[in-house]
Amino acid sequence: MSYENLAGRTAVVTGAASGIGEATAVLLAAHGARVALVARRGERLDALAGKIRADGGEALAVVADVTDQGSVDEAAARVRDAYGRVGLVVNNAGVMLPHPVADGRTDEWQRMLDTNVTGVLRVIRAFTADLTDTAAEGGTADLVNVSSIAAHVVFPDYAVYGATKAAVTYLSQALRTEFGPRDVRVTNIEPGLTETELLTHVDTELAGMVESVGALSAQELADVVAYATSRPRHVNLRQIMVLPTRQA
Repeated sequence: MSYENLAGRTAVVTGAASGIGEATAVLLAAHGARVALVARRGERLDALAGKIRADGGEALAVVADVTDQGSVDEAAARVRDAYGRVGLVVNNAGVMLPHPVADGRTDEWQRMLDTNVTGVLRVIRAFTADLTDTAAEGGTADLVNVSSIAAHVVFPDYAVYGATKAAVTYLSQALRTEFGPRDVRVTNIEPGLTETELLTHVDTELAGMVESVGALSAQELADVVAYATSRPRHVNLRQIMVLPTRQA
């Protein structure tokens, strides 16, 4: 598969310290993109940046918290100082904390809302001008939001998490009406069961489901991101739902 037009682009990947974000950063860098690795865990980012550089790629570790606008804005400034204008943003940072709504865990609700919804918006705010300016000058500009199958399929005890991901899916749809006419592509990716750190946050019921139907690897999701963002600039793969074959 040809991913040639990723070369020379500047990409930002949030949640890059592990899972889908880490795998996506590695793959984009392998195809010639300059990749800013954004997450909270600096040691993990430094190790990943070192690995990418050792393999001949370009990577910048940027410690930031998407729940803090100031932190996001500082990260954006640092990326621009190092690499210039950003033309590819992968909004991947997220948290999944399943419990019945009746438990009333308002701290967990707020954490998921701040990360999965407002965090996505903060990153979009920080890089909108980069994306629209890139497109205006004839470059390829991509915003990729990582949502979830939970935006559509109901799982017991995942009401709040599913609601946050439904918000991301709707936001992606609405943003196409704003960004599409300006030649910025918006892709919404909805993974099914995937082997990432999020599975360590969940109960044995979902773990049993993974054992029964299998799970996607983070690298397989990264390949979807790379494929979507490497198409000709007039082609927008707008909505991609990716599930293990056995997941209904």
